[in-house]
Amino acid sequence: MSTFEIVAILLAGGFAGAINTVVGSGTLITFPTLIAFGVPPIVANASNNIGLVPGSLSGAWGYRRELSGQRRRLVVFGSASALGGVIGAVLLFSLPDGAFAAIVPALILLGLVLVVAGPRISATIARRREEKGLGELPPNGPRWLWPVVVLTGMYGGYFGAAQGIILMAFLGIALPETLQRLNAMKNVMVALVNGIAGLLFVFFVEIDWLIVVLIGAGAVVGAQVGAAYGRRLPDAVLRGFIVVVGVVALAAFLLG
Repeated sequence: MSTFEIVAILLAGGFAGAINTVVGSGTLITFPTLIAFGVPPIVANASNNIGLVPGSLSGAWGYRRELSGQRRRLVVFGSASALGGVIGAVLLFSLPDGAFAAIVPALILLGLVLVVAGPRISATIARRREEKGLGELPPNGPRWLWPVVVLTGMYGGYFGAAQGIILMAFLGIALPETLQRLNAMKNVMVALVNGIAGLLFVFFVEIDWLIVVLIGAGAVVGAQVGAAYGRRLPDAVLRGFIVVVGVVALAAFLLG
């Protein structure tokens, strides 16, 4: 690996760490970079997945104040993310190359629609619950949220691009919280998905450990930068940033 490639992968990891901490979709920076340098797709996917885990943990630490009081939620939905990550990693070994990547644009578009329409959908759900005398949304959300988080974890364990956007969309609709507190949860849940899937990859997929180290080092630093600035954003601005990143991600897939 040349010096240029080393620096480029390190920088890609840094940008990915920052974007993943604030929104998600950092894989759309690191994965194409690795492919451009001739890394085989499966090796690139697995190495990238493992390399981004330290960045997710770093981002979670950067949002630790927003995690206060959410321990029970993290246990409930962390179990869903972990299960999904295991299934997604197993699917990577079982399904043809590109099976999930083929539906990535549809998933990103769905996530964007839900992010934009989230406040209205949440208000509608709350109003209907009030009309039926059901009270406010439960602290851990409606029953459908857990299986949806499992499905998102499956996607994340398999490929993961825009996993954070999709996760934030559903969390924002189902949980009565600010986007910043949900973003803190998202960072932990994504770390679980990537970490568990990465552990399985170590045993079943070829890993380029130099790539892992480079992406990991960059992602840790980038995540702290992302947390320092991202957690200051008002909900409306954060929602807009999610949409912008999602549109760029969607264009990258459609035009790529």
